Amino acid sequence: MEKTEAKKPTPASPLFSFSNPSASFGFGFGAAPGPPPPPPPPAVEVLLSEESPVAAGNLEPVVVDDSLSIYKGRVNTSDVFGVKNSDLVPGKYEGGLKLWEGSLDLVKTLNSDIKDDRLLMEGKHVLELGCGHGLPGIYAGLKGAGLVHFQDFNAEVLRCLTIPNVKANLLKKSSQGTSTSRSIGFYAGDWSEIDKLLLCGDAVQDKITNLRTENEGYRGYDIILMAETVYALDSLPSLYRLVKKCLHYPSGVVYMAGKKHYFGVGGGTRQFLRLVREDGAMQSDLLAEVTDGSSNVREVWKFSFK
Repeated sequence: MEKTEAKKPTPASPLFSFSNPSASFGFGFGAAPGPPPPPPPPAVEVLLSEESPVAAGNLEPVVVDDSLSIYKGRVNTSDVFGVKNSDLVPGKYEGGLKLWEGSLDLVKTLNSDIKDDRLLMEGKHVLELGCGHGLPGIYAGLKGAGLVHFQDFNAEVLRCLTIPNVKANLLKKSSQGTSTSRSIGFYAGDWSEIDKLLLCGDAVQDKITNLRTENEGYRGYDIILMAETVYALDSLPSLYRLVKKCLHYPSGVVYMAGKKHYFGVGGGTRQFLRLVREDGAMQSDLLAEVTDGSSNVREVWKFSFK
């Protein structure tokens, strides 16, 4: 059971209603037929100094608006994983080296919400799940987030792509010798196990800034960002559990971008939305629908505790 802040009323329904990790949630989220997938890699923290020699090379600009561009590298999957022309190899590679459309949709939505005073990023604790290139998390850092954590299934993606991109955008040295961002962390592992590292990392930061006491419990993340993370049907329960464990209660918000349906793998934004609504602990708002012809219909959603 998740702890709430002092003087906050106890919610009518529990924030964690998933007592059985293998439960099907009543609508097909059970184990898929066939042989079981390989065990996930252990959850680990990846240090900024662990940048791979096979790191992203020439940087390419991604234009956010007239006043802001984010720079990203490019890495070949065959150089890192020995896999050619593949977006996904279950249990080995989860597509983190590709720049997915949803990542750009999410950055544009965040930019719009900040411009229209619907979102304040300054000083916030931010987590990007399934980060890959890390563009939404990098954007959060550029907009003044006090802490940004990047998570990906593959440590190799963090070492070869995320860390170089973060260094290029957030760790530039100014003429005064100070860096752009104040606190950055990188974590690799499966969603079913990574919460131990993520919560620990945020709690340590809170102790440093005197925002946490031992009696108050962890503070969690103010904003969780995730783009193209809802493609696999059988991973959605683990993803949703992780979000609820890591999100600050009661004021935290989640921004999710993805395709309405992922043909061939069963997931999609509407499958995740169905899971959220059946649980009943969070409310959902559709922020954007993208039908630009570059892929099937894409959406950006915002979730928050009721």
